[in-house]
Amino acid sequence: MYNATDRVKALLRPELQQLSVYHVPPATNFIKLDAMENPYDWPEELVNEWLQRLRTVKPNRYPDPSSAALCAALVSSFNIPAESALLLGNGSDELIQIILMAIAGQDAVVLAPEPTFVMYRQIAIGLGLRFEGVPLRSDDFSLDMPAMIAAIETLRPAVIFLAYPNNPTGNLFRRDEIEQILALSPGLVVVDEAYAAFTDSSFMPLLPEFPNLLVMRTLSKQGLAGLRLGYMAGDPGLIAEFNKLRLPYNINILTQASAELALAHAPVFDAQVRLIREQRRWLLARLNEIASIRTYPSEANFITFRVLSMSAIDVFNGLRDAGILIKNLDPAGGLLSGCLRVTVGTPEENRIFVDELHRVII
Repeated sequence: MYNATDRVKALLRPELQQLSVYHVPPATNFIKLDAMENPYDWPEELVNEWLQRLRTVKPNRYPDPSSAALCAALVSSFNIPAESALLLGNGSDELIQIILMAIAGQDAVVLAPEPTFVMYRQIAIGLGLRFEGVPLRSDDFSLDMPAMIAAIETLRPAVIFLAYPNNPTGNLFRRDEIEQILALSPGLVVVDEAYAAFTDSSFMPLLPEFPNLLVMRTLSKQGLAGLRLGYMAGDPGLIAEFNKLRLPYNINILTQASAELALAHAPVFDAQVRLIREQRRWLLARLNEIASIRTYPSEANFITFRVLSMSAIDVFNGLRDAGILIKNLDPAGGLLSGCLRVTVGTPEENRIFVDELHRVII
């Protein structure tokens, strides 16, 4: 029987119907180490100041459409070059969508090394663009430069996405290789620095040197995940074109007020980032003591590891049964077969995770 759902589906693009929803599992009553969040709450005194700030906000009015005060705070806080312009998004996902909506031609190619952030592929296909992935090297998840160069020369991609550090592998690609890609690319190169807080390397200072470079970041990993704020810096002419596709008032009034306050208290979040980086070193050392797993170096706030002695799903399920939620990368297959990813938590969360991992895996 041909029902209403069938009639609607007949109107949709076939490639859209082949996509899967980005699934986020429920995490109530779990130690949540699956989503790369900052595990530390805001200090009570900052929460009190935040609540006082929100008392001055007028939710019956639209927010500043240009987020001018917030943009100024971001430029000041993160040393964005004076020659560059800024575009804000409801998380970096919206910025990815805006970039790809702007690309001319349904046969335009979007390129990225894989495995990487799944939304590059998801959004490109959702918009009817051609996405091409270039496999990373299997031994260390580094760029396969001969394959990347061949893909650039053959496919002439309109956009290349490079997560730096890469998600879900955690590693930094070599700077000289990214600069080579920037020089060879006929289109845009988006360096996605979502985890910039957890590494000392950035392409933000290189924006004036490469007119085809866009640097994208988010505040989600630094303690503001619930605010959904991403930003992108690049050539003012490019940013002006992308701004035409930004929906009006995309950064709501509560996010603007809250993020401005958080940036004014940067030392609080900087201290939390230092704790996370210290705990990343501790956690990596503890995981390296387990002979039946292989860890991969990380410059992000998570660690990816491969299970060698048993199935990854059994380890994932054993940890979940113990009340610990991490990310199961194994279903993606390919280079991620047998892999799991754990977010760096608080010292207590990390200790419990390591203890339970020993129990499950040994």
